Amino acid sequence: MKVCVVGAGFAGLASARELRREGHDVTVMEQNAGVGGQWLYDPATDAGDPLGVAGVHSSIYASLRINFPRETSSFSDFPFFLRTDNGAGDPRRYPGHGEFRYSRDFCDAFQLMDAVRLNTKVLRVAPRGDGGDDGVMRWTVRSAAKKQGEVVTTTEEEEEVFDAVVVAVGQFTQPRLPNIDGMDTWTRRHLHSHSYRVPESFHGQVVVIVGFNESGKDIAMELRGVARDVHISVKSIDDDDGAIGAGMRKALSRHHNLHLHPQARTDAHTYYDTSSSIMLI
Repeated sequence: MKVCVVGAGFAGLASARELRREGHDVTVMEQNAGVGGQWLYDPATDAGDPLGVAGVHSSIYASLRINFPRETSSFSDFPFFLRTDNGAGDPRRYPGHGEFRYSRDFCDAFQLMDAVRLNTKVLRVAPRGDGGDDGVMRWTVRSAAKKQGEVVTTTEEEEEVFDAVVVAVGQFTQPRLPNIDGMDTWTRRHLHSHSYRVPESFHGQVVVIVGFNESGKDIAMELRGVARDVHISVKSIDDDDGAIGAGMRKALSRHHNLHLHPQARTDAHTYYDTSSSIMLI
């Protein structure tokens, strides 16, 4: 079969490899300039859209390290070994985003790159209306490719026909925005963590972080080194629910500029009155 795989993240690459092993003709279309999906770090942010509803595909910030070990972050028959070429390998078990060149190593090991079209964004996938000469359902794919700085979009007549399509585009490209009372009247800086990359622009500021899952904790600890104060808003601060954790409570007791608060309300005259920035996680 002739198969189109949309996306060259880890799911797309695994799909392409297995399909090829079964003898299928595979084309992978990837909108970015490299493979790896979310783990392809992009230092750019959604400058024109601080809440990150459009623009860059990845939520990866510069210091991000995956929160489970490399031994469980790999394909079963392609171990995620520490790379020590040029002395640049990181010996820690929890890899940083830079080590996810592993995705390109995977492509090279199984000769997948010849099937990958980089800088090619899929715009439309639709069932072929006539079912073809043999009456079998097939799919048309319309795409736009960057070529020498220009975007070339296939016309309806140029749409490619495939026997099957695998959609492997992930679920983290578009941030989920919470509904916070008073946010529509907030006039100072606010952004989603999707658009966070480095802490320097928060130097000396008072920052409110709304949300306290892993990325919230990670960014709070990074910002407390440059910000004047970091206020963390959580749904619950009860010890019984385990949301905070012993380690984070110890950090809160050690750092004078880390503060914990119940769920955010920007219309309340509390610590928000002096805040320079709100970050939504």
